[in-house]
Amino acid sequence: MTPRERIANVLQAEAAAIAAVQVGEDFERAAHYISVAGGKVVALGMGKAGMIARKFAATLCSTGTPAVFLHPGEAAHGDLGVLTPADILVAFSTSGKTAEVLEALEAARRLCPLPVIGITSHPDAPLRAFCSLVLEMGVIQEPCPLGLTPSASSAVMLAIADALALAVLEIRCITREDFGARHRAGYLGAQCRGER
Repeated sequence: MTPRERIANVLQAEAAAIAAVQVGEDFERAAHYISVAGGKVVALGMGKAGMIARKFAATLCSTGTPAVFLHPGEAAHGDLGVLTPADILVAFSTSGKTAEVLEALEAARRLCPLPVIGITSHPDAPLRAFCSLVLEMGVIQEPCPLGLTPSASSAVMLAIADALALAVLEIRCITREDFGARHRAGYLGAQCRGER
């Protein structure tokens, strides 16, 4: 393929993978779980999935739901102490087989049993054994010429995370004023105050 063809192919593959997600009852249940959690949302993931988990936590915070990112590698070195009995865990892993994520979930279960929402693609993912709910990404073919680089899977994971965060915003009746109170600076803050 030419670079132009490859770029078009990747964009089409990512859009198709997102469109193919089957939004079932567990998606709605996950949004409700998060919206009524008495504590915070703790998002964890490794590698590219970890970057999406971090973005998910940031989006929740900015839309009125307290959240933090827990790095699975740091969890074993004391960061697991961020957990409280009122929290809810959201675990991101396309394969559901990432050792650091599974180890962190096992340690969390021993320390402080919490509801876990998993976001994964593989039907045989060991991650599923830790989860109260699983949000299915679907079976995804990566458009990378090597068939390896996460792109369509990352796009699906990010889309699910964003959709979940915005559903929670709506359930919790977060207003423009609530949003603005968390954005005192920048373009979005100015928009909320009617300055732009």
